[in-house]
Parts: sequence; C-alpha cells; structure tokens
Amino acid sequence: MKKETNHNKVKIIPLGGLEQIGMNMTAFEYEDSIIVVDCGMAFPSDDMLGIDLVIPDVSYLKNNIDKVKGFVITHGHEDHIGALPYFLKQINVPVYATRLTLGLIENKLREHGLYGKVKLVQIAPRETIKLGCMEVEFIRVNHSIPDAVALAIHTPAGVIIQTGDFKIDYTPIIGDIIDLARFGELGGQGVLALLSDSTNAERPGFTPTEVTVADSFDKLFKQAGHKRIIIATFSSNIHRMQLICEAAAKHGRKVAVSGRSMINAVAVSTELGYLKPPNGVMIDIDDINRYRPEDIVLITTGSQGEPMSALSRMASNDHRKVTVTPDDFIIISATPIPGNEKTVGRVVNELMRLGADVIYERMYEVHVSGHACQEELKIMLALTKPKFFFPVHGEYKQLKRHASLGLAMGIPTENIFIGENGHVFELDGVSVKTGEIVPSGRVLVDGLGVGDVGSIVLRDRKHLGEDGLIVVVTTIDGTSGEIVAGPDIISRGFVYVREAEDMLSEARAIAKQTVQDCVGGRMRDWGNIKTQVRDALSSYFYGRTKRSPMILPVIQEV
Repeated sequence: MKKETNHNKVKIIPLGGLEQIGMNMTAFEYEDSIIVVDCGMAFPSDDMLGIDLVIPDVSYLKNNIDKVKGFVITHGHEDHIGALPYFLKQINVPVYATRLTLGLIENKLREHGLYGKVKLVQIAPRETIKLGCMEVEFIRVNHSIPDAVALAIHTPAGVIIQTGDFKIDYTPIIGDIIDLARFGELGGQGVLALLSDSTNAERPGFTPTEVTVADSFDKLFKQAGHKRIIIATFSSNIHRMQLICEAAAKHGRKVAVSGRSMINAVAVSTELGYLKPPNGVMIDIDDINRYRPEDIVLITTGSQGEPMSALSRMASNDHRKVTVTPDDFIIISATPIPGNEKTVGRVVNELMRLGADVIYERMYEVHVSGHACQEELKIMLALTKPKFFFPVHGEYKQLKRHASLGLAMGIPTENIFIGENGHVFELDGVSVKTGEIVPSGRVLVDGLGVGDVGSIVLRDRKHLGEDGLIVVVTTIDGTSGEIVAGPDIISRGFVYVREAEDMLSEARAIAKQTVQDCVGGRMRDWGNIKTQVRDALSSYFYGRTKRSPMILPVIQEV
C-alpha cells in the first residue's frame, strides 16, 4: 500500500507477551479496523495458588468490539492460541491461520463447546487477506512446530512485520525453509516497523538444526539397550515426534503415546499429514504390556514437570497404565521454561529414585530451541531494514539485549522501542508517538471461573496456606445479649488441637470475655463485635506463636 501523509496513523497495542513468557497478544489498529495477532495463555506462577492458567486482559478489545476484524494466529503453541476459546465467547470474530494451527484450534473449540460457532479461515504462506483497511500477508518461517508464519501487515502508514516465533533452519524436519527472500523483498520496498522474537536474544551464534537431535536419539536408543524408552517432550513439537518415530522404526521399536494433549496433537498432525510415522510403528498405550521393554518407545507429556502431566504421574507412581522401573530409560527432550527448573528437577529426582536412567538436556543434545539466536536475529534485521524496531516476545532482559542488537545493526537509538503491555505506540510513517495507555494485565482462570479470582483472593489463599484458619462460633440471645453457647474454636492448618488444648482454652476465654465486654457496653452491631473478637485473638495468637492465622468469627443470634 502507498504511504500517504502524517495523518495516516496506525497503533500498535501490546496486550500481552512483553516482559513475560507467554500470553502473547498484540492489536494493530487503524481508524475503524483492529487486527489481533495471537491470543495466548501463560502458566501460573508458584504464588498463584489454585490457578489453572493466565490470559490477557482484553477490556480494550471488548470496548471496541465493532472495530475488531479478526484474530490472526502465527502458530499453534499454547502461548499463542491458548486463550482463544475464552475470548471467542465474548468476541466472536473470524480466526485466520495455517492448516495445522487451525487443526489445533479446532480441538480447543470442541473442548469448549464452540466448534461450528466460530468462523475459521485457512491461509497458506504467501497469501494475503484484507481485514478492514489493512492487509495481512502470511510468510513462512521455521519453528518447533510446522506451519508457523510471520505476518506482514500492510497499513496506509506503511508495512509492519511481526515475525512470530521463528528460527532459521536450512534442514527442517517437516516443511520448507523460512522464506528469507520475501523478507528481503519487503525490506527493499520499505518496512515501517519490525516486531521480532526476542526469546534467544541473549544466546550468541545460530540455533542448531533439529537434525542434531536425530543424531542424539540414534546414540541414546543404542545406549538404552534392553530397556524401555520413555521420552517427554512438548505435545506441539511435531518435528520431535517425527524424529522419535523414525528412530524407533530404525531400532525395531513400537511407539505409544501418553497424555491427553500429546494424544490430541498426534491425532491432528497425523490426520493432516504433518506427522508421518513409518508403517506399523504406532500402537495403543493399552497394548504396551504385550511387548518386551526393549520393543517400546513411549512419548509422553510432562517435560516441564507439570503436576498433572503423564510423566509427573509416572514419577509419583500414580499413572494408571505405566509403572516406572529400573528397566526404563527416560529422556526429557525439552529445556525447562524459566521458573520451571525446580519442578523439572523434582520429577527427575523421583524418576531416579524409582531406579530409571534419566537423560536431560545438559547431558546430551536431546533438545534444540525453536527460537532464533543472535546471528539469526541480525539476519532478520538486515533483510527487513526496518525504520522502527520493537523487540517483543520475552522478558525485559531479553528485549533489552535484542534492542542492543538492533543498535549494532545501525538502527538509531531513538527508533528502538521496548514496550510494556497496555502502552500504545502510534506510528504515522515518520515518527512514533507514545503515552496512551489502555487496560491490560492478567486475568486468572480457576476451573470454570474466568476473572473471578483476583489479588485479594490469592492473598487470602496464601494467608490460609501459610498460617491456617481459626473459626470462632458464638451463639448469643438476641434479647438479653447473653452468650447461650460457645465460643467454640475450630482450627484448620494452624495448630494440632490435641497438642494445643491449653492455648485454645485460653483463646476461648479471651473470645468470651471480648463478646461479654461488647454486649455489656451495649454494642449490638454484630460486625463490630466480630472485629473486636478478631483483633483480640489475632494479638493473642501472634504473641504465643508468632503466626497470624486467618480468624473468622461467626455470631449466631437466637
């Protein structure tokens, strides 16, 4: 599209994915059109007790729902598609993606009862779609999942390239190499802005090709000897599963799959022709006991130590179909996501206690990243030659390091921007204006509840988890104000009652005296009486134990 005047202003609105891992979502707005790129989730941190997953705040999109033309998805990883079902219930607009990505999205929509209710549009690399007054071009890239694409968003203000997650792999296991030629063409025509993946911006050199993992698997399969092989990897890593199936066939083993997400991913990718296991190599997990250990390879979820994953259940001897023994050779073919190191370490320890041999990334090359390292990031900058550069998809330290690469590649400091979620960039083809802030943040999903658990609830859960709960039940005559029954004290998670009878008896006396003092002072507001009881007991328990349990006074009137 032709650049016009400074009146043509496009907004880049990051709603997730900056200064964090996961929850990737960016809106591009021009006049009455909004395109949303990706719609991901993040795993909860350790302090988010009971939370299942975290999704972005889309208040801005809901407030401008008439402008939203569609979701455009770069690839099928959870941090890019995981939040879609939750938002499509509120913002039902078309979803545009490549074939495999759509297949994985369809599975999610079925789980949420949305299949057939949302328009899904399949797009191939080098195709362009028109959404409102903008056009979106799909460009093939390499990643750890097939059918990944970058996007060239053609706006009246200029072309904006969003790389999505990418690396440059000249020998990909599945599919063709990244379309570097198209990036070069766009760079020659003029790129207004580049938003580029920063995940591996701290790592020098190039990301190794997936082929190196194939060599490692061949060596490890020989090393396993007569043992059963169990391999944990990401359910979406179709390339890795293809390598495992080929290695299994080469070494005369059968392959079974464990874990719901893994089973779904294998089914979808096989049906669509991306995963092509050798004939006769795949068997059902129910049949593995019909074979000798040396004849089996089991692919499973749990490479991140997720508590309910198949590998974690094996480690705790809680898997219904698989029991880990010294006859098992276990390979964890993944790198722990930052923050998951302890969890993965705990699973490795438990598996070793059961007698299994465990191989993980530090020991052999059993995993390569799907993200570009510094030299590949430089190639992307060199090809696209952007006027403005926005490092995205990473923690602040990664964004900062990527920004320094841009500076080294000749982009002026004033043209490089490290953004924050919710902070809007306005581009007119000549300059970038900042300052506007839209609602953003985290929405917590707990079971079927979306957004009904906030910081106060989490604080209470933390409080309960650390210090326990005291319930004080008192029955009062509504006419005279006299105590009819109680106070009775119920302790949960605070002290063991049988060993603290003296302290609880004393607490009972304090509660009783407090209620009597309040009633004697003609206080009839039960709320105030509860506050007095809570304060009195809180001081007492802290003085005795240096702990502050949550205290819930209950007053019954008869």
